[in-house]
Amino acid sequence: MRRSKPPYRADHVGSLLRPPPVKEARARRQHGDISAAELREVEDREISRVVAKQAALGLRTATDGEIRRGSWHRDFCLFLDGIEEISGQPGIPFKGVTAPAFNMKIAGPLHFPANHPHLDHFRFLKEHAKTATPKMTIPSPSVLAPPRLAEDGWYRDVATLHRDMGQVYRDAIRAFYDAGCRYLQIDEVRIVSWADPAYRSRANLRTDDPEEQLRTFARLVNSALEGRPADMTISMHNCRGNFRSSWVAEGGYEPVAELLFNLKGIDAYFLEFDSERAGGFEPLRLLPKDKIAVLGLVTTKSGVLEAKETIKRRLDEAEKFIDLDRVCLSPQCGFASTEEGNNLSEDEQWAKLAFVRDIAEEVWG
Repeated sequence: MRRSKPPYRADHVGSLLRPPPVKEARARRQHGDISAAELREVEDREISRVVAKQAALGLRTATDGEIRRGSWHRDFCLFLDGIEEISGQPGIPFKGVTAPAFNMKIAGPLHFPANHPHLDHFRFLKEHAKTATPKMTIPSPSVLAPPRLAEDGWYRDVATLHRDMGQVYRDAIRAFYDAGCRYLQIDEVRIVSWADPAYRSRANLRTDDPEEQLRTFARLVNSALEGRPADMTISMHNCRGNFRSSWVAEGGYEPVAELLFNLKGIDAYFLEFDSERAGGFEPLRLLPKDKIAVLGLVTTKSGVLEAKETIKRRLDEAEKFIDLDRVCLSPQCGFASTEEGNNLSEDEQWAKLAFVRDIAEEVWG
């Protein structure tokens, strides 16, 4: 059955490979060869192109591919009042590769500014997404959970910090809503990664109680979504890391499923299920009846196209634990959570999205 509101049967997480003209223009801007306005002209042109491409594929969701961002989370955070860019932090170890460090700290009281540039980014997307629902993606508040609060941060009281973080996100959600956004996605990496003991040992979050830290992540999300607009769809993408086709954590959803699926204010979950790293479908039995599971069965880690029969067979396996009427299909993650992008070509990226569309049409009509 066709869905009348997002998420749609064929949907996608958000980020797209940065087009070569954007990479070239960004490098020239860094060297001072072009102005900020000239860079934006290139970004505008390429975003218009990828939005049109999504429409041509018949997708009912449109994103700007996060093409203006260096990374899925850092750009959003850097433009918050109270965040300061720093240097010298160690890189983040992924499977076989090291990702850039976060390189920022909380240096003052947190606020969401009325001129946050992502608001204009959304307005541009909305103007050009004429036949699709424009979707905005923002990082989960859990990314701001600092490892060295007392020594390095401006806040000395955790309760005050968490209070202000919640207000930042409530203000952000209202601002995007007022800009016309009706489909917002929270990108969450901490909760599902926390199920991996190896990740917990590397995360540098000082806690003697892993379960309490997990509950803290949940409280941050719940606080962020208090009073959310009723007519805005809010989804959550759950990821174990996505940098140059690598990942940072492994393990199934079972240890965190009950907490994750009962976050207040989340309408749908984009869930990685492209490999054994994500475990089986059994945790889907815990998803409340009023929520949607968007199964990320098509990998973005590789350009190799899966067999259609394999994806359909996995949908049959999932149906043992959740009614397919409450299921949608998507790639497992974005294609470029950072500007480096995953190890596949732009043609392979579009083929993946067309593949998701084709299967969704065959399964749901």
